[in-house]
Amino acid sequence: MEIQQFPPFTITPRHFHPIPNSTHHPVLVSPLKQQRNLLKLSPLFCSSSHSHPVMQDPILQQGNEPFGKSRDTHYKNSRKKRVFFLDVNPICYKGSIPSLQSFAHWISLFFSQVSLTDPVIAVIDGERGNEYRRQLLPSYKASRRKYWHQLQGAVKSPRSTIERSHRLILDVLQNCNVPVVKIESHEADDVIATLVEQVIQRGHRVVVASPDKDFKQLISDDVQIVMPVPEFNRWSFYTLKHYVAQYNCDPRSDLSLRCILGDEVDGVPGIQHVVPGFGRKTALKLLKKHGTLENLLNAASVRSVGRQYAQDALIKYADYLRRNYEVLSLKRDVSIHIEEQWLNERDARNDSLVLSNFLTSLKDSRNLNSQNRSHSIG
Repeated sequence: MEIQQFPPFTITPRHFHPIPNSTHHPVLVSPLKQQRNLLKLSPLFCSSSHSHPVMQDPILQQGNEPFGKSRDTHYKNSRKKRVFFLDVNPICYKGSIPSLQSFAHWISLFFSQVSLTDPVIAVIDGERGNEYRRQLLPSYKASRRKYWHQLQGAVKSPRSTIERSHRLILDVLQNCNVPVVKIESHEADDVIATLVEQVIQRGHRVVVASPDKDFKQLISDDVQIVMPVPEFNRWSFYTLKHYVAQYNCDPRSDLSLRCILGDEVDGVPGIQHVVPGFGRKTALKLLKKHGTLENLLNAASVRSVGRQYAQDALIKYADYLRRNYEVLSLKRDVSIHIEEQWLNERDARNDSLVLSNFLTSLKDSRNLNSQNRSHSIG
């Protein structure tokens, strides 16, 4: 059953905007409505650009002033326009299981408690987005299959059902006035990282909505993360202040730290797999002194930088660590350019109706499937 009250969304050439000087897949952009008399919705838990209080998780209630940031700078940044990037794929899961209900739940909370009427740009993984990194490291995300492919394997149904699930998600975003970007052969992470820099250059702040820890390498005075926290059933902001309180180092070292320690979820092995004594404490100590992985490796090649086991490991496994860096670093050079209309305030007046109809359609589909199973058993 399709979403009620709205005609089916058919992708036509008018929804595709070619990217200048690009050889990649075109960007799919949902058309925005022109009316801008907006409802002002109050968030229940998360901070907003409208000066509502923040209710943070207890684990994030630490740290004082943000790293290297004065109160004046904090006040100045708080007055900048805020732009959200929504990493769509992760919220389409409940645990490791693909779930349209999960998408409905988290997108509803996101619109009503987090982004409100601030501009939102949704980004979806392009086909073969992992290919480049898997060529460098075959184990990269080997145990993870993207939503659309995993859904196809999880349900024994015609391809039309899979396409309908995909279209339902695009319909919700389109009807809530959110542009959707998908670039062939690129992961959403790299597209977001590229667009984040362009938005910052325009003098705006950025919030990346995703549970993906890869985005911690982007954290700065002007870039925050807001992540879904199932234990609290809400989204929670993660800022520069929280990062420094958690790791006691500059977030510019985050990528270097992950290259040394590895990332089991993404299938990137850390140096402890080959040098068991080389752990987080050693890595943090060395990075706090040298700043980046490349600085550390260069220093280790000409002089002693620590204990002998660490020195030997950095020399022997330098290529291993540089490969990790290439795999884990977000690319900032995807051939895409921000469109000015994407930065307009979002018309949120249809949100409640769109999401209510989406949930109703999911409920009707479950009931229909249940009835079909009962008839087949009978």
